[in-house]
Amino acid sequence: MTVAEEIIAELEQLHAVETSPGMAAVALDLAKAIDGTEVPGAKARAAHELRSIMADLRRLAPVESKGDAVDDIAEQRAKRRAAARERASG
Repeated sequence: MTVAEEIIAELEQLHAVETSPGMAAVALDLAKAIDGTEVPGAKARAAHELRSIMADLRRLAPVESKGDAVDDIAEQRAKRRAAARERASG
């Protein structure tokens, strides 16, 4: 995959277009610049700026609640309790 394709995927995951459309556009332009040049110095400068912008976008991204180990344990406990209640009631 190209750098631009990878950045597009990450921007979508971060919901960056909704939260920071200007920064998302700059990130995509920098990714396209990296893909479009073979000059090592230009790639390095663009990559440095892209890394900085992506770090900012990650910090600004909305927090998604994904279950962690504690949530998994609580869910398993609830299932066991429900099964025990079902066995006890008949």
